[in-house]
Amino acid sequence: MWRIDQECFPPGIAYSQRELAAYIRRKGAFTIVAQPLEKQGEPAASIQGFIVGEVHRSMGHIISIDVLAPSRRSGLGSKLLMAAEQRLVALNCRNVVLETAVDNTGALSFYKRHNYSVLKTSPRYYSNGVDAFVLGKNLSPLQDWESWRQ
Repeated sequence: MWRIDQECFPPGIAYSQRELAAYIRRKGAFTIVAQPLEKQGEPAASIQGFIVGEVHRSMGHIISIDVLAPSRRSGLGSKLLMAAEQRLVALNCRNVVLETAVDNTGALSFYKRHNYSVLKTSPRYYSNGVDAFVLGKNLSPLQDWESWRQ
């Protein structure tokens, strides 16, 4: 999965092996892996993408979503995101947040298609100095986002 992350993100945004392993093992974290099926319906050896998320109290957080270039625009990223959101709802999360680089127009477009809104900007969020947008989505119609805009 680390190699996929390195392929999907530029230096300074991609996670180190140590960082990715720590996120995957974090308390409340989950990982969903996408593998194509072989002819007998068994998963193939190669991973095409994955999503790492976590739950803290009633708040979900998408840590990373990675899809290899040949599988992009196939709906795989949407399936991973929806599966993670379903898991968060099952764990009683009312909201989900994530971060993406302010210059990652493809990711911003993807998240907006999935009803995420920009909540705030985090200056110099990434180790290469790039700012991040914090985006969020209400998983429950009762929750108010104003607390995240501060």
